[in-house]
Amino acid sequence: MIHHGIRFCVKPGVPQEDVEAVLKIMRDAADSVPLLKSFVLGRDFGGEYDYGAVSVVEDLAAYETLMNHPSHLEVDRVGLPLVDKFVSFDISDDPDPELGAKIAEIHRRRYAGNPEVSDLVSDLGEYSGSAAPGKHGI
Repeated sequence: MIHHGIRFCVKPGVPQEDVEAVLKIMRDAADSVPLLKSFVLGRDFGGEYDYGAVSVVEDLAAYETLMNHPSHLEVDRVGLPLVDKFVSFDISDDPDPELGAKIAEIHRRRYAGNPEVSDLVSDLGEYSGSAAPGKHGI
């Protein structure tokens, strides 16, 4: 299993109704991806982020499908312009010592195939973690 997590802060001045609209789009997107084993999205407590989400998939093939699913790409296109600070992380019980590199390669291909998403990510105030451009050769 791979647990893909994100945490993010909304840009100052973004109206709460815009934030709520994007959160709804995120929930709807999760409902449209049948391979998700589990999904949670909500306020982030105990840190410096406003919101967080965790998507759980069975394996690397499902992870790649999730990352490139049209509804996930739409969340990126609509949501990232409202985000200031973003971090992604992946937790897995898969014993493959190359899993991190394989996850990074999925993101490298995703950004290469979707330059508009890559541009949105590059415009974030701060982005770190498993899917961040410039990390792990992405």
